[in-house]
Amino acid sequence: MSDELPARTSPSSPRQLLIDFGPVGLFIVSSNILNRFPETKDNSIFIATAIFIVATLIAIAYCRWKTGRIPPALIVVGVLVVGFGGLTLALHDDEFIKLRPTFANIFYCTAILISVLIRQNVMKLVFGHVFAFSERIWTILALRWAGFFFVMIFAAEYIRRTMSTEDWVNYHFPVLYVPTIIFALANTPFILKHNIETPTETPSQQAPSA
Repeated sequence: MSDELPARTSPSSPRQLLIDFGPVGLFIVSSNILNRFPETKDNSIFIATAIFIVATLIAIAYCRWKTGRIPPALIVVGVLVVGFGGLTLALHDDEFIKLRPTFANIFYCTAILISVLIRQNVMKLVFGHVFAFSERIWTILALRWAGFFFVMIFAAEYIRRTMSTEDWVNYHFPVLYVPTIIFALANTPFILKHNIETPTETPSQQAPSA
């Protein structure tokens, strides 16, 4: 049996994007389609939520099958979708699925802050294989993201409280996810500036062969 781990999927690969955004995209599309038919309009959010749960579980299983691992962020998403989606279906109350983004941001903000306090920076644990920063830079990056998720808690709550369920389904994705992409891009210069390149060994530096 080979001891080699499956190759990691690039975060920007089409397959990874499908895993990350496919279920929520299916949730939005199915809700809009179901809203067009009188027979399903009243229960569209609940049927779409059930589809969302199943699609998320399929994405997790597919990721495990293709890569041999499940990223921690995907596990968190799965727990939140199944938890809040399950409550939505069990209690027939769409407020629970609409609360999911709020609690997701609360979780991310809290987890990052606690990890910094106990000196187990979760940003370093997750991205340490990609970037090499000093501890100070890892801390700054973590606090930036904690602050971002803190702000997004209020954004998630604002749209939940002010939008109808139909509007929330259509607009929560761009309102909550587009700022995440913009914030990540805004941090790119900082990351590139402070990333410590590992020097490659030149032939002259290699030990002579015996």
